[in-house]
Amino acid sequence: MKEKKKTRKDMTEEEKMAMPLYPIGIVAELIGTTDQTLRLYEKHGLIKPARRNKNRYYSENDIKWLKCLRDLIHIKKISIEGIKKLLEYAPCWKITDCPEKTRDFCSAYIDKSKPCWELNRMICNSEPERICEDCIVYISQVVGKLSAPDPD
Repeated sequence: MKEKKKTRKDMTEEEKMAMPLYPIGIVAELIGTTDQTLRLYEKHGLIKPARRNKNRYYSENDIKWLKCLRDLIHIKKISIEGIKKLLEYAPCWKITDCPEKTRDFCSAYIDKSKPCWELNRMICNSEPERICEDCIVYISQVVGKLSAPDPD
């Protein structure tokens, strides 16, 4: 039997916030930047929008993160490279602001010797439906390294 597709009214608030609805042009306008800047953030591994038919779509969570990035760049005067460095050294639970009850079951919080994605390939045990590829810390570490120029 075919599973009924979940409608927006049946979703939790968290699911709604994670749903990619906004195309790149709308998001650029909402946060006061350009499409090219959003593509640059993506190229540097700071954001990973969902893709449908080669188009980028952003969620409410993505928009919050992009606003945070804009503040770090324009108000705090931190460069993109500086933000990437901060993401390397700050623990993921600080960056994603995990609540204490979530951290208590998080393998990365319990075993701080390795990044979370090396421990269990999920953001945390209490959110099994979320995967590393959605996590900004993972994106900045892995995608950022993949897009870095070859030193040779």
